[in-house]
Amino acid sequence: MKIIDPHLHLFNLQEGEYHWLQPQNPPFWPDKASICRNFSAEDLRLPESLQLSGLIHIEAGFNNQSPWLETGWLESHLKGYRFRSIVCADLTLSTAAFAALLDQVEQHSSVAGIRHILDDEAEQLLRQPQVIHNLQQLAEREWIFECQYPLTDTPATRELEALLEVHPLQIIINHAGFPPANQANRQTWQENLQRLADYPSVSVKASGWEMQDRTFQPDQVSETVNILLEVFGERRVMLASNFPLCLFSREYAELWQMYQQLQLPEEVLQLLCHDNARRLYRLSD
Repeated sequence: MKIIDPHLHLFNLQEGEYHWLQPQNPPFWPDKASICRNFSAEDLRLPESLQLSGLIHIEAGFNNQSPWLETGWLESHLKGYRFRSIVCADLTLSTAAFAALLDQVEQHSSVAGIRHILDDEAEQLLRQPQVIHNLQQLAEREWIFECQYPLTDTPATRELEALLEVHPLQIIINHAGFPPANQANRQTWQENLQRLADYPSVSVKASGWEMQDRTFQPDQVSETVNILLEVFGERRVMLASNFPLCLFSREYAELWQMYQQLQLPEEVLQLLCHDNARRLYRLSD
């Protein structure tokens, strides 16, 4: 079976900065040191039953002021791979500075969109006229916005809805919006998923399980994926690894084998593991 991994990170510590990986900087995970090393495409090892036919590289803090440097390294490192890249871009930049940044990174053919991690600042950022205007610039260029924040945040979701009412920005929700274990919070998460699913330009990636629970189990993944399919349908859900952070819990091959063993029809698994990512990120054959 062929797969396209739509959410992973590679590290080049000799050339990049990666401030977040340094022990003195957040996040202060006790096991962070285990991933503070180089990771290349050669580390994406799979069993014989699976073949990596493409990947989407999500910015990893290589150089947040000059994000095109990461893309340049990737395009030299990933020769022979089908891939697209998502660059870091500060949504609070002035209109001119944001446009100049997009013009600069657009010179790299692999670039498909940007990420500005919203997290706990999501509502505050999505209220800012400058942020809204810069997201409008993305929509005009038909670029992807990788949207990362907990979908238990209802005020932020309302702000995103207001934006989508006016601009059909292509949004891909990262890490399934961090589904919570608490049942009351999970209901809020699911309601906000449904709100965003009402907009055809919004899709979702299921990954980052280890971010909330290092000992997550297959049944937790299955339950969440089934909810995502119920809410978004089969063509707007993707399965991804979040490599190398997935190593906090499982080897890369083990994670994809777990996905293979989900109780899903073969044609649905093909969509979630390959076809949807190829279409949404416009990966050429």
